[in-house]
Amino acid sequence: MVKGDVIELIVITPERQVLDEHVSSVVFAAHDGELGVLHNRAPLMCELGIGQLRYETGGRVQRLFIDGGFAQVHRNSVTILTQQAMPAGQITPNTVAAAERSVKELRGGDPETIAARQSAQQRFRTLRRLRVAT
Repeated sequence: MVKGDVIELIVITPERQVLDEHVSSVVFAAHDGELGVLHNRAPLMCELGIGQLRYETGGRVQRLFIDGGFAQVHRNSVTILTQQAMPAGQITPNTVAAAERSVKELRGGDPETIAARQSAQQRFRTLRRLRVAT
């Protein structure tokens, strides 16, 4: 990575700042698909989906689980504001099991319950994939 070709990546949850690193690339789950960011990307703001955030630093790809929120890209800085962020290495079998239980506990056919169940299913699938990938 050339010294000038870096992006500052900041990930913040309501509880704390999870990450503040200089990286060479970032890919995150937007509400309508994945979005990649390289040095000198045009500014943007977008809604996040439930999924993974990947970033490359020192030739290694790191992964985080993100749970919705918003992203801002401006002047070679990516700021992620999300409800929850968890490094893939911290996802345990218990984390995945709890996400699966959340899906099973959501019963009912009203629109709010259906939407909550779909979000819970996406969380479970993403956590399970990240757990297997580590």
